[in-house]
Amino acid sequence: MPVNQSLHAAADPIIVIHDLVKQFGRFAALRGVSAEFVAGRLYAIVGENGAGKTTLLRSLAGLTQPTRGSISMLGTTDLRSVCRQLGYMAHPSLLYDEMGGMENLRYFARLYEIRDDERCARTISAVGLDPTLIRPVGQYSQGMRQRMSLARALIHDPKVLLLDEPFSNVDARSARQMTHLLTQLRDAGKTIFVVTHQASQLEHAADEFVHMEAGVIVRRTREWMTAEAP
Repeated sequence: MPVNQSLHAAADPIIVIHDLVKQFGRFAALRGVSAEFVAGRLYAIVGENGAGKTTLLRSLAGLTQPTRGSISMLGTTDLRSVCRQLGYMAHPSLLYDEMGGMENLRYFARLYEIRDDERCARTISAVGLDPTLIRPVGQYSQGMRQRMSLARALIHDPKVLLLDEPFSNVDARSARQMTHLLTQLRDAGKTIFVVTHQASQLEHAADEFVHMEAGVIVRRTREWMTAEAP
């Protein structure tokens, strides 16, 4: 099967990428990526450093303007018009260290015109944290910070989740809990993209592994060991 097609090609794609190129000076981070992705799946994007994984994720989020090519998401190429349907978790936490978890989420919720403390509390609880905890986020463990970052990406109930290295510096127990949560979100109908160097963490969770090398997708598989094979 061509690498641009989903392994679940019978379904209509929610995202279509065509000939996507992104250059930073003379360096091409993406070199003509074309791909289709269907809704309600968990995609693990894997590859070595510099393969183009984060650039692809940022392009999907509308944070990186491509040099050439197009992305159609939810039926439109105007990604700004669907930005409220996207939840983006960057590698840095992008949280305010001096504020507590509830304060952080309340702030980000208001960016989406959400003024509902109960909703914030439910979202914090959903990622396995205590919404009544008043400790500043700067004193959280790395696992707690990653979960709070995920809560920030989820607060507006997006259809598509874009997660950059969510398991980075997270202990094994927290990683397992986060993986379980991602499978629940996928089963609830969300489309999830996870950029990760820890593909084995998603061995029994991902629907598809998208393997990148030197700015292109080289293969797509259902098994992570196959995806990382030479």
